[in-house]
Amino acid sequence: MSFIGKNIKKIRAHKKISQAEFAKIFNLTRGSIGAYEEGRAEPKIDTIVQLANYFGVSVDAFINKELTMSDLYSLDLVKEKLNEAHHFGKETDVAFRKGGIGLVKLNNQLEYVVNLGNKDFINKLPYIEFPVNFKGITRAFELNGSEMEYHQNGLHHGDILLCLQIDHAKKKPEKGKVYVLVADGRIVARRLKDLSDHQLQFMSDDPNYPDLEFAFDEILQIWEVKGVYSTYLNPPKMLDEKVMLLERQMEEVLKQMKGVG
Repeated sequence: MSFIGKNIKKIRAHKKISQAEFAKIFNLTRGSIGAYEEGRAEPKIDTIVQLANYFGVSVDAFINKELTMSDLYSLDLVKEKLNEAHHFGKETDVAFRKGGIGLVKLNNQLEYVVNLGNKDFINKLPYIEFPVNFKGITRAFELNGSEMEYHQNGLHHGDILLCLQIDHAKKKPEKGKVYVLVADGRIVARRLKDLSDHQLQFMSDDPNYPDLEFAFDEILQIWEVKGVYSTYLNPPKMLDEKVMLLERQMEEVLKQMKGVG
C-alpha cells in the first residue's frame, strides 16, 4: 500500500494550497492531484522523485510512510535552515552572477531531471564563467550525442551550450532556433521545426535522425541556446570547399593562359 495520495493531501493542507495550485507547481492537472489523493491513480516515478525532493523528504518515506504533522513541521524547519545557509530566496532574474553559470554535465543529466525542484541540488551544480550577461535565468548544458552535427559541422558531442530559460506559456519558441529540452526523463538539444497550440516538433541538423515531438505539458523546462563553447574546430563547409576548389582551378587556368601568351 502506498501513502503517496495521503501525503500529498496532508502536505496541501499543511501548506494551505488548493489542488489547482499544487498541480501548477509540478506541471500537473488538478484532476491528476484529485486522483492521487483518492487512490484512483499514482504519479510516475519521476514525478514522485520531484515531489519528494521539493518537500525535502526521502522517496521511501514519501511512498511507504504516512507523514505526520510533526514530520511536516520538522521538514519546514530543516528547509528553512538550508535556505538560510545557501541564501535561497526569490529566483534571481540576473543570468550572470559571481561564480558563473550552473553547468549540467553529461554524467549528471538524469540526476538533474529528477532534482528540478531541489534548490539545494541546483545550487551545488558546478559553475563556469563566460563573459555573457543574458537577462533571465541561465544554465549551461554539456551536449550529449551527435544529432546536431552534420558533415563535421554544427554542434558536437561534449560542446557546452549556454542557454536562457524561456517560459513557453508566455513566449512561444521560434522556428529555426536551437533549444535544450528537459522532458520525458531526458535532456535533448534540437532545432524547432514546427509548432502548434499544443505540440512542438523538433529536428536534428543531421537529417539521418528522426524528428521528435513533444506536447507542451510534457516539457518540464525549455532553454534557448544563446551561445556555444567548443574545443572542436569546424572544417570548411561543403560550399566553401567547392568555392576553394574553383578558385584553385581558375588559378591554374590563368597560369596556363599566361604560359601560352
